Amino acid sequence: MKKDAMYEQKKIAVREILMLIGEEPDREGLKETPDRVARMWKEIFRGYDIKNKPKVTVFNNGSDGIVYDQMACDTGNFYSHCEHHIVPFFGKYFFAVIYHPQGKILGLSKVSRVVDYYSAKLQVQERLGHQIVEELWKKLTGVKPPLAMGLVLECEHLCKSMRGVKKVGMMRTCILKGTFKTEPAARAEFLDWVNSNGR
Repeated sequence: MKKDAMYEQKKIAVREILMLIGEEPDREGLKETPDRVARMWKEIFRGYDIKNKPKVTVFNNGSDGIVYDQMACDTGNFYSHCEHHIVPFFGKYFFAVIYHPQGKILGLSKVSRVVDYYSAKLQVQERLGHQIVEELWKKLTGVKPPLAMGLVLECEHLCKSMRGVKKVGMMRTCILKGTFKTEPAARAEFLDWVNSNGR
């Protein structure tokens, strides 16, 4: 289907949804809503377009004269949509990696781009975490894979807080690879950092 035709289909779908919930789509405040929503969907669900997938460049560890083999961390906010009710869930991510001395490194700004890309589609929190970690692990795995990688997601789900049980609370999921999974001391260092930087 051509882009223009798909865009028109989205507008028709929004108009039908408005009628199904009991609204009058031709009233003054709603006349432009189908167009606005169609444009919004293109933005917030950009993860379905492979052209939006970020390019993750990596570099040889030590290529600038500095070999880094300690924990490198990144944290930030993100937004996604629950696939069960198509309402938002949102929160913080906490990412850490221990590079192999003879392996690859990446710029931590790439982490947030990968998080945003996989978040921009209908998701469940558990799958989202796995997709992010597998993408970044794959990019760093050559002859020498990273020594460790970890990702914690802490999210509020509006399908829980605004409907159903109507209880606000954070859901935490944790994905661990390498020594973060196999060595208690390394895992404790990562999780201590997460807990000290949490909400």
